[in-house]
Amino acid sequence: MPQLFSPLVIKGITIKNRLAVSPMCQYSSVDGFANDWHFVHIGSRAIGGAGLIIMEAAAVVAEGRITPSDLGIWKDEHVDELHRIAKFVKAQGSKLAIQLAHAGRKASVSSPWNGNVLVPESEGGWQPVAPSAIPFNDKYGMPKELTKQQITEIITDFKAAAVRAYTAGFSIIEIHAAHGYLIHEFLSPLSNQRTDEYGGSFENRVRLLLQVTDAIKSVWPEQLPLFVRISATDWTEGGWTEDESVALSALLKVRGVDLIDCSTGGNVSNAKIPTGPSYQVKFSQRIRQEVGILTGAVGIITQAAQAETIIATGQADLILMARETLRNPYFALHAANDLGYHEMEWPVQYERAKRI
Repeated sequence: MPQLFSPLVIKGITIKNRLAVSPMCQYSSVDGFANDWHFVHIGSRAIGGAGLIIMEAAAVVAEGRITPSDLGIWKDEHVDELHRIAKFVKAQGSKLAIQLAHAGRKASVSSPWNGNVLVPESEGGWQPVAPSAIPFNDKYGMPKELTKQQITEIITDFKAAAVRAYTAGFSIIEIHAAHGYLIHEFLSPLSNQRTDEYGGSFENRVRLLLQVTDAIKSVWPEQLPLFVRISATDWTEGGWTEDESVALSALLKVRGVDLIDCSTGGNVSNAKIPTGPSYQVKFSQRIRQEVGILTGAVGIITQAAQAETIIATGQADLILMARETLRNPYFALHAANDLGYHEMEWPVQYERAKRI
């Protein structure tokens, strides 16, 4: 059996293979509600054989959306449609996770196909918030610095969203602490210039993420995994660093986090990122080896043999694929054929197309 198709046991769940679909915003919700688009989008990836699908960033509060069309989990009414999706994914033998998020200073912009431009409050937008009043760039709104009371409220929002995620039937929660959104903004000294207990030192800048983690752990069942997605580096002098990511991962491990999803960047608009196949895998490998925690690798992983090598050589425990699964929802089924693995289960409705 290729290592890519070996099961991964984390606490009380078993992911049937090491291929996961990364969370990808669809910008297709109204008032945060999932709908038929999400059902088909997520469901087709489960039919396609991925062991894990991480549903897109779900805002824990309405003002935490990137765009007015983002998915949400800030009210109980969101649960029913999410449960419908979770039930279908489970029936295909895959596991479903949800990414809990707050967009911070990158909020209140239009969807990509509408220009990614600031949506003013007069047109349904809202006031972005951040650790400090520093905009992402001149195309985004000026954020308002969060008070300590507002920070406490956001922690409570994450906790309440975790309860809804469990009610909806998700097997895993991923905390979004990457890509320049609110929690990442607190981590990086480039976006966090506070002088209170949430700014300055490493210990202060990681405080929000640790508090969010503790809050979620207090309501999330012990037998279900908790992931955290980080940007392992800002790729910019004076920003969040790889060494800090290693130190943070160690703290998260102590708090019961099960896997670090290792991405990079997103907090500096003009960062020069040296992209290429597997360009972020080195971060998952280092954190895995030095911290002794499960990691996920992501970033231009597009080939079955490439993914197999990453798992087989111990560079990561899980492969997270985004755009390749948009191009090919059935990547896992095809990868099994490519690697000569003929025991891969296909949906019975599709078995006549299976090549042996």
